[in-house]
Amino acid sequence: MKILVCISHVPDTTSKINFTDGDTKFDTNGVQYVINPNDEFGLTRAMWFKEKQGANVTVVNVGGPETEPTLRKALAIGADNAIRVNTEAKDGFQVAKQLANVVKEGGYDLVIAGRESIDYNGGMVPGMLAGLIGANFVTNCISLEVDDNNAKAMREIDGGKETVTTSLPLVIGGQKGLVEESDLRIPNMRGIMMARKKPLEVKERVDASTETASVKFEKPAPKGSVKLIDADNVGELVNLLHNEAKVI
Repeated sequence: MKILVCISHVPDTTSKINFTDGDTKFDTNGVQYVINPNDEFGLTRAMWFKEKQGANVTVVNVGGPETEPTLRKALAIGADNAIRVNTEAKDGFQVAKQLANVVKEGGYDLVIAGRESIDYNGGMVPGMLAGLIGANFVTNCISLEVDDNNAKAMREIDGGKETVTTSLPLVIGGQKGLVEESDLRIPNMRGIMMARKKPLEVKERVDASTETASVKFEKPAPKGSVKLIDADNVGELVNLLHNEAKVI
């Protein structure tokens, strides 16, 4: 089984976020980048398929040379090889088109992507990718088993969980639950050294239109001041909630 794991290169959640050019561009200065958490769950599940079923695992990213350290980390975790599509990731459709070309050229049976990335939270790429390559698709995936050409997946739905069966080729949008956080792997020194020798192929982009553009960024408004009320002064609390906050 050939598995392709889509890796997004995203800012660490602890990074301080700023914008430049009149809040129209993201300021990358001083920002630490990591593997998108939803993608990391998917990569860990792919490693299980590699170890238990002999699958071959390739990781792919759409981005410039600055994303290669993130791909090398994925290789250090255990992926067999990596592909970087040499173009800036501008919107979901454009990224999906680049990934679709990689899938068609590589003949992958299973594509594991994160449900969404933590930077733009678009949640569009896995579904569009499945549509472009004509594959089955399961999103919000929290469990996946593959037996020959058949797959059994569980996904989160409103108010519960749903188990589905399907066949390969398959694209999933994975999330926490596909593996648990305790199952995530930290590259060790041996893995890091081996990653330096593993192939990282750079592919040039294919023509793809960009359907959306970011017009402006805005930080959340700062939290306002608060008033502390003594626990025994319920009357004052009710008065403030009714007359000042106007929530009751």
